[in-house]
Amino acid sequence: MNDREFGFRTRAIHAGTPPDAATGARAMPIYQSAAFVFGSSEEAAELFALRSYGHIYGRISNPTVSAFEERMASLERGLGAVAFSSGLAAQLCAVLCVAQNGDHLVCAANIYGGTITQFGVTLRRMGIETTFVPGDDFDAIGDAILPNTKLLFAETIGNPSGTIGDIERLSAVAHERDVPLCIDNTFASPYLCRPIEYGADLVVHSATKFICGHGTVIGGVLIESGKFAWDSGRFPLLSDPSPGYHQLRFTETFGEYAFLIRARAEVLRDVGASLAPMDAWLLIQGLETLPVRMERHSMNALAVARWLQSRPEVQWVSYPGLPEHPHYERAQKYLRGGAGAIFAFGIAGGREAGRRFINALQLWSHLANVGDAKSLVIHPASTTHSQLSDVELQGAGVAPEMVRLSVGLEDTEDLIWDLECALRASSGQSSTGSIT
Repeated sequence: MNDREFGFRTRAIHAGTPPDAATGARAMPIYQSAAFVFGSSEEAAELFALRSYGHIYGRISNPTVSAFEERMASLERGLGAVAFSSGLAAQLCAVLCVAQNGDHLVCAANIYGGTITQFGVTLRRMGIETTFVPGDDFDAIGDAILPNTKLLFAETIGNPSGTIGDIERLSAVAHERDVPLCIDNTFASPYLCRPIEYGADLVVHSATKFICGHGTVIGGVLIESGKFAWDSGRFPLLSDPSPGYHQLRFTETFGEYAFLIRARAEVLRDVGASLAPMDAWLLIQGLETLPVRMERHSMNALAVARWLQSRPEVQWVSYPGLPEHPHYERAQKYLRGGAGAIFAFGIAGGREAGRRFINALQLWSHLANVGDAKSLVIHPASTTHSQLSDVELQGAGVAPEMVRLSVGLEDTEDLIWDLECALRASSGQSSTGSIT
């Protein structure tokens, strides 16, 4: 079996979770323990000195969490992974693993509002500056990279704009300047896109979304490719002596695992944003059905997007699975299993029509999440991106009339029925009907 290259669906079910050696349990056990017993004082010393691998304390690692990390690394084709308590925590730790006070980041502008705030406000307070650049302006991205730039950050599918990042070109721009590329792959999931295959060095997920699939867990994960040269001298946090570990040099001591070891042993340890074992177990369960769910999500979303195009109450539809979308060809290249579940449309009548539309929906849930088996809806300008100025909204691709849909797994006809009733209500027409 060691010589067999297993397929994605097989690895989504089996990677990281062999039958439990102690009990024979086929499902991954939940190791609900805060700490782990050392076999001897010598073993404890080796573990704390990072000279051997094992579990010490739940804030740093846990067997159930490790199984989830191994599966995610397998699905994303990475060297390894580190799990966190949320997607934003994973993102923050990716930055803190390479950047400190006085350093700089470059970030695509058309991304999640929480990322813009984290990079533009929180990290700036820590002395890490960020330049936001349109994600398709590759010359501007290259010009924005400075001698102290430690990371280029973008999304596979922009939230909520639906733009598709050109990962290969972004990778080329970053690597020409000795900078790693980090891609947020949340909206695509590793089933639709694996950014490492196109040159990304780091991948982050809000595992809350499609990895979980049922809206029951908050979690995040960071995957590293193992291909970037962290020992170039540009990343002293990895190559210089570490005061947190008796002056050891991560790149010298751990080679290709330098980033992953520092992410866990220093950053996760000190930030403390660890994933709970029960949450890791639920995420493992979610991954088992990821391929089936993503196929249905994409099928439903395409049908809904095509239907919305025919409606007089709709000004525009922005779904990368439609040939009219400016990034349709890019979606065909990078999103191999479909264009995903999430897209936006503009409702005629602006904010007030949008309010009436959302209030009239019955089957679609109005809440601030995506990637659920249930269909979800939100008005980004007044909710998820409300902290942004009008200029920032424009840069993020968020229009006042925009409505974002996360298309679930229900019967397509039922989703369209509910949308039709709500669109009629948005334009002042009478609408009757209820779920039975």
